[in-house]
Amino acid sequence: MELLAHPVRLRIVHALSGGRVMTTSQLCAGMPDVSKATVYRHVDLLAEYDILDLAGERRVRGAMERSYRLRRERAVIDADTATSASAEDHRRIFAVAMATLLAEFQTYLDSDNADPAGDLVGYRQHSIWLDREELAAFIADLRAVIAPRVAHSATADREPYLLSPILFPLASEPVRAGGEP
Repeated sequence: MELLAHPVRLRIVHALSGGRVMTTSQLCAGMPDVSKATVYRHVDLLAEYDILDLAGERRVRGAMERSYRLRRERAVIDADTATSASAEDHRRIFAVAMATLLAEFQTYLDSDNADPAGDLVGYRQHSIWLDREELAAFIADLRAVIAPRVAHSATADREPYLLSPILFPLASEPVRAGGEP
């Protein structure tokens, strides 16, 4: 959890999703707001802890250029870890996730080909009222829709999109039958 709870490392994980293989130089180009030294340091750390696999090496102008791929099974926070996390852990992880999301969106908007309307960018929020059974069914439905698409690999005709479902109960006063607080 500590390893993935960092905005730059999380962005590297996002960049390598879908079976993509990239060099550290390519990762740097995709994160122009992050120094090259920082990207190299975090790639090394992710490789050291087997989140990234070395996919290849080649000599470029006298230096060794390495390509990496994500080990998807190692880049997750499992249910047991999430269950044992404290409120402070969740607060910190959520803040990292939001900072990462904001950085990814800023990078997208700063790119020459950013077209939010044409790219069908969405960032709506909805309040939904669910009992525990409806919540479980809703989560199962979302997983059924999302999981097959997460399994897609990168191809020439696919563009990567960042999907960030966030679900938590709103603090509210109890509601009596009939909708009155």
